[in-house]
Amino acid sequence: MIVVMAVLGTIDPASADEDGISFWLPGTFGSLAAVPTAPGVSFVSSYYHTSVTAGANVAAAREITIGRFTPTVTANLAANLRATGDLVFLTPTYTFATPVLGGQAAVSMTGVFGRTSTAIDGTLTTMVGPFTFVRSASVSDALTSVGDLYPMATLKWNQGVNNFMVYTRGDIPVGAYDAKRLSNIGIGHGAIDAGAGYTYFDPTKGHELSAVAGFTYNFKNPTTDYQSGVDFHLDWGASQFLSKQVHVGLVGYLYNQIGCDSGRGDRLGCFRSRVAAAGPQIGYIFPVGEMQGYLNLKGYYEFAADNRPQGWNVWLSFVISPPTPGAPPSRSPLVYK
Repeated sequence: MIVVMAVLGTIDPASADEDGISFWLPGTFGSLAAVPTAPGVSFVSSYYHTSVTAGANVAAAREITIGRFTPTVTANLAANLRATGDLVFLTPTYTFATPVLGGQAAVSMTGVFGRTSTAIDGTLTTMVGPFTFVRSASVSDALTSVGDLYPMATLKWNQGVNNFMVYTRGDIPVGAYDAKRLSNIGIGHGAIDAGAGYTYFDPTKGHELSAVAGFTYNFKNPTTDYQSGVDFHLDWGASQFLSKQVHVGLVGYLYNQIGCDSGRGDRLGCFRSRVAAAGPQIGYIFPVGEMQGYLNLKGYYEFAADNRPQGWNVWLSFVISPPTPGAPPSRSPLVYK
């Protein structure tokens, strides 16, 4: 059984949806996501850095939300949005020893803290009757604070090299959010997400392939009266174990909004968003006293974005979890049969 790594499936967030920002953070799940883990308490801490840009459509959505201009006036915004984020996600998880529906149940809660900064630079051309007005559309801000809380429950089954899971998670909107601000860590509304995943893992050959798909239902933002449409997301990972301690591989994701936005605050119509990404990963396992530690570094380069910022992001995660029952913690290898 995999002792660590599968715990990474509990990393949660938040980033069209309103302003090109979604509840689901693509890349949340990775390799071995569906493999059951050792019962007990585990802990995941992740550092997440992102750097993205977007064109006039996303920039316009942000400017409308913060009240810089209204689309009821004939206007054209030629601008670019730039944003960076440095966030830390902390996720304690409890895995039950007693089977539930023949599988392994676990519950977790994720909190987030960090800094985001956003800037829009360009020009706004407005026509009122026969008159044309041109002004700078430059605006920026930054925020260091806490984000929303993200509870999640999973249920996993193992059948030889095949592993299956279902999950559900939500958003408790208690994080820093202000509709008049460009940079936010909270998203200003609740959401619920559910999905299923599969992992193929052959411990004798070290081959692994995982995929987790899900759908997000977004509740209305009470501040802006804006309700984002239903979102679909697919996270995947593939790796080869070079030894019992080291593995390398690829990761990726696909994010696609399948439902239109709505509400009185929706002034841009359907405004569906999508993005895809892929990149490398490397992982290393090691003993930590009576527990077991795991480090994972993965990066994503985004492409094919529509109504959503795109760029690149990097995750550095540290997992500490109980070793497999009966295994000496000080010499615990990655795989036990």
